[in-house]
Formats: sequence, structure tokens, C-alpha cells
Amino acid sequence: MTDFSVLDLVPVREDGTVAQALAASADLARAAERLGCKRFWVAEHHAMDGIAGGATSVVLAHIGNATSRIRIGSGGIMLPNHTPFQIAEQFGTLDALFPGRVDLGLGRAPGAGPELQRALRKNLHQAAEYFPQDVLELRALLTGDVDLPIRATPGYGANIELWMLGSSLFGASLAAKLGLPYAFAAHFAPDHLDAALTLYRRDFQPSEALARPHVMVAMNVFAADTSEEAELIASSQAQSFVALRTGNPGKLPPPLAGYRASLPPAAQAMLAHLGQAAAVGTPDEVRTAIEAFIARTGADEIMLCGSTYDPAARIRSLELTLAAMRMPVLA
Repeated sequence: MTDFSVLDLVPVREDGTVAQALAASADLARAAERLGCKRFWVAEHHAMDGIAGGATSVVLAHIGNATSRIRIGSGGIMLPNHTPFQIAEQFGTLDALFPGRVDLGLGRAPGAGPELQRALRKNLHQAAEYFPQDVLELRALLTGDVDLPIRATPGYGANIELWMLGSSLFGASLAAKLGLPYAFAAHFAPDHLDAALTLYRRDFQPSEALARPHVMVAMNVFAADTSEEAELIASSQAQSFVALRTGNPGKLPPPLAGYRASLPPAAQAMLAHLGQAAAVGTPDEVRTAIEAFIARTGADEIMLCGSTYDPAARIRSLELTLAAMRMPVLA
């Protein structure tokens, strides 16, 4: 049976505040826990007015305090932005606060221009070249599988589930080599999905952490009582994505009826390309799309993504989606 989880960007709405975004994320996490989701992940982004998850480990402490059972984690921590030692301490602290509930998803993409590199005091593109070694060092700091001259406290001995994130063959290959579960970011970069999953499963080497390949795939899902309403609530994220890709990112805008039809052909094609990892519509329509996606990918887990301007609309979308996916199939 496929598990379902939630990825949250902690979106900041137009005319909204960071405090409101953090409160909405806690509400969403409580709903995800109530509905039986397996994980609630937060993504690391920096210097973006519309995303409040930059201090990811701090946000996860907030989410952990708002919940009691659901796993909490990073989707992901961009390791080139940090040192392995700092992340071991941060996530070791989270494990001490929320034992047995913490995931650490790791990504390589620096995703930063020169201004952010200066602010972080890092050459992020150079740091990305050391990503495989940094992953090994981080794992050793947590598990002690390699003798290091320093011990992270907290961190050493923490019961943390490590994940490799990616949207290319690089992450798939590294996850397979290290015997880690693999999460593919199809919700914003679906191009290499099939090839990456094939490579990961083919080359997977069992580890102490994982005996067989385990795949999670992220997709955008917006469910509502009608197709028109689903398209409407999805339009806020569509506007944000187009704004980002055209160099004009900002806060999450209100929904806009007929937005896709108003776009030039190139922008419509860009959104349609993302649609191969999306489900937008009524519960029946969403269920059909998700089932087809699972059949295509063989995913062990689906990570449900998709920001809405009204936080209540996302909770309602999650409720409708999970109810639809758990309905018995009638002969």
C-alpha cells in the first residue's frame, strides 16, 4: 500500500506575514497527522519573500511541537549551504526533542546567486562538488560508522532517517551507492523521473539502514468539490511558478480565475510540462491521476505538494485527496 506524506514550503501570502505562514504550516501538519500521513517535510529556501522555511530545523521544531506522531523532516536540507557538523547538531537536537520521528532529506543543488553566496560566506558551487563526501561525513557524525576526530553532541547516536533528494541521475546514483531511500522532486522537475528511478533501483546496494530500494515521488495535488474550484485554488501556485521562472518571484498571490488561459503559449507549455506530475480536479479525477502516477513510477510513497492562498483550501484538498485514495475499489 502506498503511503502519503506532505511537503510544505511555508508559503507567505500577499498581504500576509511570516508569523501567519508558520501558524498555517502547523495547522496543516496537524491535519496531515489526523489524516494518517506518514511524514511532514519542510523545504529549505533562502532570500525568497514568499517562502518562510529558510531556518528549516527551527521550523521543524515548531512543527514537532504542534504534532505528536507524524514524522517530521527536511525536503530538503541543501547540504552545500552548511557544514555536516552543524546539521548533525541541529538534527540531533530535533531527534532528542522528538525521538524516532525525524527525517533528514539531503539535496545538492546550491540554488544561489552571488548575493546569497556572500551572505552565507560560502562558494556554493565549489561546496556542491564535495557533496558526496559531506554526506558520508554527516552520516558518520550521526552513526559513528567512521571514526572522526570530533563528536557532535547532540547528534552522535541520533535515530534519524537519512534520505537522498534529487531531480537528476546524480542523486539517484548516490542514493543507490549509499543504500539510502530516494525522493524525486517531480513536482517541479519531472524530466529525468523515469530514468532516475530505473537507475536507482538497478544499482541499489543494501545498507544497514535499508535492505531494498525505497522510492518517494513528489507531485502537485489540488482537490476540490469541482474541477473549476480545483483549478482556481491551483492558480496561486501556477502564478508563483511563472513569476519565479521569469525572474520576478514574490509572495503567494490570490487565485485568479482563467489564469492559464491568459498566459502566452510558452508559459502555458511550461505549466503543462509540470502537469505530468500533478493531479488537479475533483476527488475522482485526482484519484485517477494519482493511481496512474503510482503505476508509472512504482512509488512506495507519494509526497503531496501544492501551496494555496487560503490555508483552509489546502487542508480541504488534503482531506478530499486522502479520502479518495482510501476508498475501496468497487468491482
